[in-house]
Amino acid sequence: MSGESLHPSGHGPDGANRTSTTGELAAPPGREGSGGGMFGSLRVRNYRYYASGQVVSLTGTWMQRAAQDWLVLELSGGSAGALGVAVALQFLPTLLLTLWAGTAADRFDKRRLLIATQIALGACGLLLGLLDVSGVVRLWHVYALCAVLGAFAAIDAPVRQSFVVEMVGPSQLTNAVALNSMTFNLARIVGPAIAGVLITAVGTGWVFLANGISSAAVVGGLLLMNAAQLHRPDRVPKERGQVLAGLRYVRRRPDLVAVMVLVFCVGTFGMNFESTFAVIARNVFGRDADGYGLLITMLAVGTLSGATLAARRSGKEGSRLRLMVFGAAAFGLLEAVGALMPGYWSFAVMLIPVGVAVMTFTTSANSTVQLSVDPSMRGRVMGLYMLLFLGGKPLGGLASGWLAEVLGPRSPVLLGGLASLLAAVGCGLLLWRGRRSGVAEPGRLG
Repeated sequence: MSGESLHPSGHGPDGANRTSTTGELAAPPGREGSGGGMFGSLRVRNYRYYASGQVVSLTGTWMQRAAQDWLVLELSGGSAGALGVAVALQFLPTLLLTLWAGTAADRFDKRRLLIATQIALGACGLLLGLLDVSGVVRLWHVYALCAVLGAFAAIDAPVRQSFVVEMVGPSQLTNAVALNSMTFNLARIVGPAIAGVLITAVGTGWVFLANGISSAAVVGGLLLMNAAQLHRPDRVPKERGQVLAGLRYVRRRPDLVAVMVLVFCVGTFGMNFESTFAVIARNVFGRDADGYGLLITMLAVGTLSGATLAARRSGKEGSRLRLMVFGAAAFGLLEAVGALMPGYWSFAVMLIPVGVAVMTFTTSANSTVQLSVDPSMRGRVMGLYMLLFLGGKPLGGLASGWLAEVLGPRSPVLLGGLASLLAAVGCGLLLWRGRRSGVAEPGRLG
């Protein structure tokens, strides 16, 4: 954005059978995240191209996110409700397209799909920038482009997620997921900080133009890859009912169901903080765009730290399901406490441990899903994962805007944290009862 072959039968190039009797991928002990240390996956040439392009492109993406929120507030007179509508429109296409995109990821060349979606996402940034710089931009323009950008992003997400294992293979997947998170959060630190300065100096339009141009970096990285070295499974032929087949596959897996439910709750109610930060910075603490950008940056310091810890932990054995539940519970508790901080700087500093906890949750959830599914189902399962992770954003965005208007700007953060904590406790109890009743813990892949 974001060699050897791994066959759908589960047999890797070393001849080891990676499919258990229950149909799950089960890497040999110590192999799934081993090799190369903290930056092991960067030894893979194709992944280096991908990661390099992502650093540039994602920095532009985070610049645009900060500028877009600020532009909506300026055009709407500071309305938190208008900001909630923009968030909802950007994520609403996820509900319609993500499952289909997951099926496409199983059937078509993922690299070519990503090239197309990244070009389209860059074009959205360029168009919004031209409208803004020329002085003709209106709120409905932003809304329309939010919906278009969301449509391409909905297609991009499951393809990009399921493409990671094709670049690095299953032995480096956990490390690559963690390094992707590091790249994402490094961009989250740098992007909003740059955007805050640029918005103050030259306006939001030039930020959008810069993001559009930055997409060329990730497209270039994808074009430079050696396709022969990708770990590609056999493509799934076109058949009727492929989306339903993916849903039935997940339904038969209690561990995957638990992950999906928790991901939906945290993603919908707990992780709408970016859309509320602009309101909190402007309406609670009386800060300008640079103050808003600093809040996002402080959160990103925490998430980058969490991703770094995940990369260091990627070669160690242990239960990802347990780590996932712990991360979600810690995130919910810390977010709720953070919402009660009295001053700007105490609120900002509290975002660092919040970021560490949320990254612990998201990294463990992502790797649990990808390493425990059959390769022929990975695209569809990741499509459902991204649908639940992002598909609740319209509901969460609208709810956050309404809560901010009715109960105050802090309320979405406080209530979202409490909802995430309750969901983690409930999920943990269900998994514990399942183990007590004799049901195996498939997510324990270490």
